[in-house]
Amino acid sequence: MSSAARKKKKILFLAANPKNSTPLDLTREVKEIDEGLQRSQKRDKFQLEQVWAVTPGDVQRAMLDHRPQIVHFSGHGMGESGLVLETAAGQAQLVRSGALAGLFELFADKLECIVLNACYSEVQAIAIAHHIPYVVGMNQAVGDRAARVFAVGFYDALGAGESIEFAYKLGRNRIALEGIPEDLIPVMQKQSDVESLPIANVPEVTIPATEPEPVQTRLTRSGMNISAAQPVALDEPEGQVPLESTLYVERPPVEARCYEAIIKPGALIRIKAPRQMGKSSLMLRILNHANEQGCQIATLNFLMVDRDALSNLDEFLQWFCNSIAGELNLEDKLADYWKGSFSPKNKCTNYFQRYLLPELQRPVTLCLDEVDQVFEYPSIATDFFGMLRAWHEDAKIKPIWKNLRLVIVHSKEVYIPLNINQSPFNVGVPIELPQLTQPQVTDLVQRHGLNWTETEVVRLMSMVGGHPYLIRAALYQIARGEVSLEHFLQIAPTEGGLYGEHLRRHLLNLEGDEKLLAAMKQVIAVDQPVSINTSEAFKLTSMGLVLFKGSEVVPSCDLYRQYFHERLRMSR
Repeated sequence: MSSAARKKKKILFLAANPKNSTPLDLTREVKEIDEGLQRSQKRDKFQLEQVWAVTPGDVQRAMLDHRPQIVHFSGHGMGESGLVLETAAGQAQLVRSGALAGLFELFADKLECIVLNACYSEVQAIAIAHHIPYVVGMNQAVGDRAARVFAVGFYDALGAGESIEFAYKLGRNRIALEGIPEDLIPVMQKQSDVESLPIANVPEVTIPATEPEPVQTRLTRSGMNISAAQPVALDEPEGQVPLESTLYVERPPVEARCYEAIIKPGALIRIKAPRQMGKSSLMLRILNHANEQGCQIATLNFLMVDRDALSNLDEFLQWFCNSIAGELNLEDKLADYWKGSFSPKNKCTNYFQRYLLPELQRPVTLCLDEVDQVFEYPSIATDFFGMLRAWHEDAKIKPIWKNLRLVIVHSKEVYIPLNINQSPFNVGVPIELPQLTQPQVTDLVQRHGLNWTETEVVRLMSMVGGHPYLIRAALYQIARGEVSLEHFLQIAPTEGGLYGEHLRRHLLNLEGDEKLLAAMKQVIAVDQPVSINTSEAFKLTSMGLVLFKGSEVVPSCDLYRQYFHERLRMSR
């Protein structure tokens, strides 16, 4: 071997795209990486080696044959379940984090960096980074295009003679420059940051001598997943989706945007969506992310406030302060701050500024859930929300308020007349949760262990749209064998069906408001978008009953059209 060849850094490109997984454009990825290196200033410093359709044994042999300084894996990932390689027959073969970390530890004297260009590969990156200086993984599902763009930007930088850390930042920036909202998904783990942390006790994969059964599970990178029907553990389709649940469906770029925002000093995130659209589940993940970043967290649900407290600002703010102190495990010191002739807002502000925030000595993420309850009390709402806006503005100039990050969650539109300069509802990061898309519903179907055709997914969505709760409630019963899809579709829009209580609640709310009832009758009387009064349109949208199509509205799903057409005795 010539001295020039010995001086080159070897990049080992490993690709796996099993037959029973979503097709990825890996050929284009390696072609663009190679082209970028060939035209780079330091092209003589790198040698790109490729191994395709890699089995676990192939990975070992490739490491022995090439002794690379950089390893790049492109394919599918499944988080804690591992990376997806291939069997000799081209089917999926899972390899867990412990096995990968153990393999790369054997070559640690040569390896400088590993790039895991696969969904949910952050868990592998952390394990491997105990032995390798730099490891890049993905903290959630990543689109095929975003993964490819990141890789090209990363190796363009290396080819220009830049450091690995610079290359990582340039790769993320390349995603953003392309207008893809996934630039926060690639994450770098440094050995210097993780070496003091314990390595997770993850069992290593055993490579069988005989042909293994194909993996029957969820494979991801491009957002579409493949699975075969299998028994799965199902959560009850109500309330928050637990952090450990496999049934939470991300709606990019919502989560990434929230995670980025909540760690900024003085952050304010506003989450608005109809009931049962996933607000609380998202809130739970924002709080978890904030906690992982070193924040103290507290949640206050305004359904817990007594009506008596809502009749008087002083009593309401005392309840607010006392509740927050309890959530933060701090002593109640209202008596020390709630005296004198100051206004209740000043007393509340002093309680936070002089006691709660200094006492904790670290950032606090405070989530205010169901703040709709306050909208019904305009005199309370005006002062309370004006105070929150003032705190947010103070974070720009007063260091103590930089430690307070707010998440405000509500369903209804803000009908109370708030001064534009005193409202927290026109500042911060606004988040409106959209309905699930067809690919996301397909993914959720597969997570329930159902092997459905596209036609079956479309039939379900034609009835309930992309409403997360309605989708999950249907899949829960169907996956448990309690009802067939055909029978479900027949009884869904009736009070004897799965959604009887849900539908009756909406009916009672409509019957309690003559204008809303009349507007809903207008919407379901025709089969095309219709224009109704703006106020009623926004209220029906807040309830989740209609969707905007331009300036007009339509029923948000056929479930509501059929049910209300029957219950309101409409004739066609």
